[in-house]
Amino acid sequence: MVQVGEREDWCLGAGSVCVGEAGDLGAVESWVVPSTAAIWKARSRLGVAPLRQLFARVCRPVATPDTQGAFYRDWRLTAIDGTTFDLPDTKANAEAFGRPPRSGRGEQDVGYPQLRMVGLVECGTHAVFDAAIGALRTGEQALARAVLVSLRPGMLLLADRGFYGVDLWRTAAATGADLLRRVRKDLVLPVVEQLSDGSYLTEIFDRSDIHHTRRGVPVRAVEYTIAGHEGVYRLITTILDPDKAPATELAALYAQRWEFESTLDEIKTHLGGSHLVLRSQHPDGAEQELYGFLLVHHAIRHLMHQAARQADQDPDRISFTRSLRVVRRQVTDQAAFSPRPTRPRDQSHPR
Repeated sequence: MVQVGEREDWCLGAGSVCVGEAGDLGAVESWVVPSTAAIWKARSRLGVAPLRQLFARVCRPVATPDTQGAFYRDWRLTAIDGTTFDLPDTKANAEAFGRPPRSGRGEQDVGYPQLRMVGLVECGTHAVFDAAIGALRTGEQALARAVLVSLRPGMLLLADRGFYGVDLWRTAAATGADLLRRVRKDLVLPVVEQLSDGSYLTEIFDRSDIHHTRRGVPVRAVEYTIAGHEGVYRLITTILDPDKAPATELAALYAQRWEFESTLDEIKTHLGGSHLVLRSQHPDGAEQELYGFLLVHHAIRHLMHQAARQADQDPDRISFTRSLRVVRRQVTDQAAFSPRPTRPRDQSHPR
C-alpha cells in the first residue's frame, strides 16, 4: 500500500513499516532494510489474488445516514463509469491488455498498452466500492456486469449513455437498487402516460424487438434543457412515482455523476502523479498495483469521511490533497499499525 501511496519514496515507506513491526518484536538492530529488487520479487510471489480479495473485503460504501451530500431523500447516491490506465510498453502487457487503436482503418495499434476498469463510486464520499479490470478490448458494459452485484436496495445508480442497454438495465434493477440513466436522443420512448411534473411513463425494448411486439420494461422519462447547451437531455429511471422524485430534482441530481470523474482525478493525478503510468512490466503486477491504488484511495476517503462527520461538514469540503499529505507524513513517521477486522462483502452495506 505504501508503494502506491507515495511513489517517490515508496521503498522508504515500505522500510518504515517493516522497521516498525520489527521494533515491536525487539529485532530492529539485526534487521536489514530489503533491497528494491527483493521487494519486487516479494510482490511477484504475492500475485494479484490477495490484493483483489482484500479490495473485495474492505472496500464498501462508507457514508452513514447523517453524512452530508451522500443521500438524495432515502437513496444512497452511487455512480458507475469506466476509464483506462496506461501501462509500461512491454510485450506481455501489450498481449494481455492491448493498445489503443489508430484512427485510420487497417493501421497498427499505437501508444502505451492500456487496461480498462469499470467501477462503482459512492458519490458523497468518493469511495470506490467495486471495480472490474480487463483488457482494453473488453467493453465497458461487459465489465459493468461484474460490479452490478455490489448494488443494494436503497441505492440510486447514476450512469451515462454508454451504459444503456435493456438487458443491462434489467440486471441492475434486479439488485433492488434504483437507476437513473441518460439515454440517446434517438431512442424511441413512446408516451404511455403523461405525469403532472412533466415527466412521462414509457417503455424500453430489446434492440432485437424492432416492432415492439414483446412486453417492454416500464420506466419513467425526464426531458430537460440546460442554459447555454444545445439540445434536450433525456433521462430514464426506475422511480415511477413523481411524488417520490420530481423531474426537476432528478435533472439536477444527474450532475452528481461527475463525482466519478473527480474520484478518478484523485487516483490518477494526486496519488499517481501528473501522468500516471502503472509500473509493472507484467499483467498480474499491473492489476496488483491498480488494486493497491484503489485500496489506498479508499483508506484515505474513509479517514476523510470520519473527519467530516466529526466536523459536521460535507466530505466534499475537505481537501483530498491536504488529506493525502497528512497520511503520507503519518505513514513515514509512524508506520507500524494493527489492522482492524473486516466483514466479508456478502453482508449488507451500511445505511
